[in-house]
Amino acid sequence: MKTRLVPLALAALSVFAGVLPSRAQEGALLPAPAAARIAVTQVRVVPDRPDWTYAPGERVTFRISVVWDQHPLPGAKVKVQVGPELMPAEEKVYAVPAEGLVIDGGTLREPGFIRCVATTEINGVTTRGVATAGFAPEKIVATQVEPDDFDAFWRAGKEALAKVPMEATLTLMPESCTSKVNVYHVSLRTLGVIPTSKPRVYGILCEPRAPGRYPATLHVPGAGVQPYPGQIELAERGFITFQIGVHGIPVNQPPEFYQALGQGALTAYPMMFLDNRDLYYFRRVYLACVRANDFLVSRENWDGRNLLVTGRSQGGQLTIVTAGLDPRVTGLAPVYPAYCDVTGYLHGRAGGWPHMMRDESAGHRTPAKVKTTGYYDVVNFAKRVKAPGLYLWGYNDETCPPTTMYAAYNGIRAPKRLVLALEMGHVRLSPEHENAINDWLVSQVASR
Repeated sequence: MKTRLVPLALAALSVFAGVLPSRAQEGALLPAPAAARIAVTQVRVVPDRPDWTYAPGERVTFRISVVWDQHPLPGAKVKVQVGPELMPAEEKVYAVPAEGLVIDGGTLREPGFIRCVATTEINGVTTRGVATAGFAPEKIVATQVEPDDFDAFWRAGKEALAKVPMEATLTLMPESCTSKVNVYHVSLRTLGVIPTSKPRVYGILCEPRAPGRYPATLHVPGAGVQPYPGQIELAERGFITFQIGVHGIPVNQPPEFYQALGQGALTAYPMMFLDNRDLYYFRRVYLACVRANDFLVSRENWDGRNLLVTGRSQGGQLTIVTAGLDPRVTGLAPVYPAYCDVTGYLHGRAGGWPHMMRDESAGHRTPAKVKTTGYYDVVNFAKRVKAPGLYLWGYNDETCPPTTMYAAYNGIRAPKRLVLALEMGHVRLSPEHENAINDWLVSQVASR
């Protein structure tokens, strides 16, 4: 069976073409087939309030409709699950009338989120719609425990990093340079988990060609293993930009180089050495972000004042972590941050990516592994953020659940602004979202 995910308003559509059969789904009344036709099926799900937000104890209803080329498909069968996000929920089957199906979503007594997922199968193609209702999300409290020696642990890590020479190497990439920007592949030495190792962090540096002094932005990556092109567009607006990878490998190799690693040695890197806080994979990653900032502030054309950081998903995680670790950061713009309140599953609610605690059979709920996450969970870095930030996510995110992101966001005491794209799931940002983030970064420089 072919399955396609259709986040509600982003309209990733299931499409099938050709001569359609007279009956696509039992009970669904379809128009007579044309000689040749492309048909589009959508499952639309929406809460009954425009802001998708309720007070604990208030009930939410969801309206489900199935449309075929934008017209209702009466009698279409849908499988519906309703309950707290990412928690097990009973599946029920309904026939959807032309005017839509109304489902009682219930309520929550505590702050959190209820999600309604509806799927239909037509001609062997499964189409899916999602909507999520928030209940006092601004009052969600993290479940993660902060270790007593959290600050001492990271202070020791930064002190050890400061003793490691940067040994920066820059290689000009003429094929990527523009009339306004020079582009370099950069390698920096950073701190390893083994004293005798000499790991490096790699990235793409983009600098304005014109003489002058410029603000700097660190761009931290989402999950996975891949190359990076550099942030040339923002550099052309007058920024020094540094887009890094986090796996200690060059970021300018052919795609097949990264595919082999992503499917092999680095398949499960977020769980590597999870039972040991000193050897855990993200220790080197977090300190590599600080080392990247060391490099940016060492540039002769840095303006000496503005150091910003941004990224999405795992990059949103690293954005908040970097701002919490490094007081030199003057602004941050994380998008749907990962690794927030990963222990939520141990308390009967959603936890953050990489969801290591979701399945008890995975073996990650041991005391040692749970304790390690306390040193790396975003919620404990969020409390230490001092710089102003722009935060962006949606209610329909099924990779980085909104419960977890609010758990981190609500702990931030620095100036902050949350931009909600309610229907947005864990998807590639639109040009409008990209522009909004870059405009905010520019505004932070202008306001200082």
